Amino acid sequence: MGFLNRERRLKYLAFNDIWFMILGIVLLSFVTDYLFSGGSFSRLPFIEAVINWSVSLMFSTVNWLIMRTILIGLRKRYPSLKDNSKRIPLFFLSIVITVLAVDYSGNAVLSYIFTGNYNHPLRSRIVLPIILISTMTMAIYEAIYYYIHLKQYIREEEQAKRAIVQAQLDALRNQAQPHFFFNTLNTLRDIIDQNTREEAKEFVNRLSEIYRFILESGNSNLISLREELRFAQAYIHIQKERFGDNLVVDWKLTESAKDYLIIPMSLQLLLENAVKHNVVSKAKPLHVDVVVENQHLTVRNKIQSKSTQLPTTKLGLKNIERRYALISDKKVGITKDNGHFQVELPLLTIADQKHSYADTDY
Repeated sequence: MGFLNRERRLKYLAFNDIWFMILGIVLLSFVTDYLFSGGSFSRLPFIEAVINWSVSLMFSTVNWLIMRTILIGLRKRYPSLKDNSKRIPLFFLSIVITVLAVDYSGNAVLSYIFTGNYNHPLRSRIVLPIILISTMTMAIYEAIYYYIHLKQYIREEEQAKRAIVQAQLDALRNQAQPHFFFNTLNTLRDIIDQNTREEAKEFVNRLSEIYRFILESGNSNLISLREELRFAQAYIHIQKERFGDNLVVDWKLTESAKDYLIIPMSLQLLLENAVKHNVVSKAKPLHVDVVVENQHLTVRNKIQSKSTQLPTTKLGLKNIERRYALISDKKVGITKDNGHFQVELPLLTIADQKHSYADTDY
């Protein structure tokens, strides 16, 4: 039977309505019985009350199944929301016709069975309340249908937004890696010019270790500060092969702070920018402070501008800012004051992530 087809119910009603239909029909039968005879069970012997109520149950069942069938038929014919202006008036008209037709036909059948003595003088007075109750009942179907489809629409929209955010993050992350490659090639060129072949080989070996880290964390949009710190310290170790004691990084981080989350390659990019844009020499050593303050990772250095600047893609800080903006409402702080340049990276928790991104497996 059509009304027992689960796939059909889910497609056109948006939920499995078997129990709703059974309970609704029973409840409607008691309401009809009360309207028709003032409540059979309260004023008649039990057997007569059951017979009277059975008649109401019959009317309620027939009404419900016909109206439900019409509802499914109209949804098949007018599936779009823009067709509501056609479908809803037609459905209401169908309810009125169904109640009147069932009432007339049912009374005719019962009058024939009971030899013309069945027709109750008050029967015509309860048709209007039955129409109103039936309309309200079918309105519940409509409300559930739209509620479930609204939830589905919101879920699909959220998934689409998350996919867009993920695509943007992937693009920015992939952008950061060539940026790092570009700068390390410049560093390698300087080492080849200024150092021995063995030192250049050692640099390449260290660089391969760093790229292994990049590949391992390549699909992550957030990693722990502990992992990022390991990457950044490996990078500084390479740079110190080039600059020796002229590059000094002061790490001031507590163990508990290392469990916070951070954008991958963000700390390394800040250290890279500090080395790239400032003089690092015996006469002017570069001191960089890396410290955790107020749930922010702060990277601070004295400005020692070079007379000639290396080519730059200008992607580093913008890349970090955009990646943070996609994941969290917390902003990256950038200040240039009293001859010092400072960047503050928010340290994140799962709860700090935006709602559209929070349940993504970081």
